[in-house]
Amino acid sequence: MNTTPAFAPPTIDDVLTAQRRLRAVLPATPLLREPALDTALGCTLFLKCENRQESGAFKLRGATNAIARLREAGIATDVATHSSGNHGAALALAARRDGRRAVVVMPENCVPAKIEAVRSFGGEVILCEANQQAREQGLAELVAQGLVPVPPYEHPDIIAGQGTVALDIIEAEPDLDALVTPLGGGGLLAGCVIALAALSPATRVFGAEPEGAADGHASLRDGKRVSHWQPETVADGLRAVIGGVNFDIIRAHVAGILLVSEAEIVEAMQLVFSTTGMAIEPSSAVTVAALRRHPRPFAGKRVAVVITGGNVDLQLFPWLAGAQ
Repeated sequence: MNTTPAFAPPTIDDVLTAQRRLRAVLPATPLLREPALDTALGCTLFLKCENRQESGAFKLRGATNAIARLREAGIATDVATHSSGNHGAALALAARRDGRRAVVVMPENCVPAKIEAVRSFGGEVILCEANQQAREQGLAELVAQGLVPVPPYEHPDIIAGQGTVALDIIEAEPDLDALVTPLGGGGLLAGCVIALAALSPATRVFGAEPEGAADGHASLRDGKRVSHWQPETVADGLRAVIGGVNFDIIRAHVAGILLVSEAEIVEAMQLVFSTTGMAIEPSSAVTVAALRRHPRPFAGKRVAVVITGGNVDLQLFPWLAGAQ
C-alpha cells in the first residue's frame, strides 16, 4: 500500500524556499578538499560532508523542511514514516524539536546503531520484515491511527529539502562540472537535479548505485520504473526502490546512473578513511566508488560528491574505529 498520494513535483522555488527555512535552524556542512583524493581519482574533488549533520546524515534537511511545512499549515499531529535508519533518526530529531512524536517502521535487518539512533532522538521504533511492502504496510497502519505520514523520499517537501544540498554546493563552487549523489529512493538525486537544472544547467548530475540494488539503473535503461527489487548490498541506506515521482524527475535531467560492486564500495570507504580520517557509510562511498570505476566522465573535471552519512556499523567495519 502506497501511503504517499500523487503530487506535483517540487519546483526550484520550492527548493529555494526550503533553503531559507533550513538556514535558520541547521548549521552549514563543510565542502572539503583533499589533494590525495584528487590524485587517486583523477579529478578536482569536493566532498559535501552531510555526515556532519547532527543526525549524521543529509536526511535532516528533508525531515526538517517537512516538519516546518506542517507547522506552517497549522498541523500539530504526530508523524510517522518507514526508514532503514537515517530518515527515521532525522524525522525523530526534527519532530522532537517541534514538540511532536515520531513513530518509525524499520526493517528487522537494520543496522542496530541506526535503530538506537532513532530512539536516542526520541523516536518510537516498530520493526517489520525486510521488504518494501512490509515497510509501507506498517506506515499505512500508523496513518490509519491518525499519524501524519512523512515518507523517506517520495514526498515534495522531502525532495525540496534534499535539493538544498546542491544549492549549497554551487553557491560555494559555481563552476562545478559534475555532481554525484547516491541513489536509493531518489529524494536526494531528484532534489539535486531540480536545483541544478534551473541554476547550473552546465553541471552534469549522476546517480551512483550498488549493483545489488540497481533498480534505478534498470528503470532508466528500460524507460519505466522498476517497482519491485530485492536488494542485496552492504549499502543499507540504498535498499529502497526508487519512488515513481522521483524517477520521473531524475530521468528528465540525470546524466547517468553509475553502478559499483560491493568490493568497490568497501574499497572506497577505505580510501576516504585513509586520506581524510572520516568514517563514511557504505551508502556514501558509492559516489567515490563510481568515480574510480567510471573515470572517463570526470577526468580533469571539478566534481562534487555528497557524503550522505557517517552512521556506520563499526562491527561490520572495525578498521574504521577511531575515525574522525
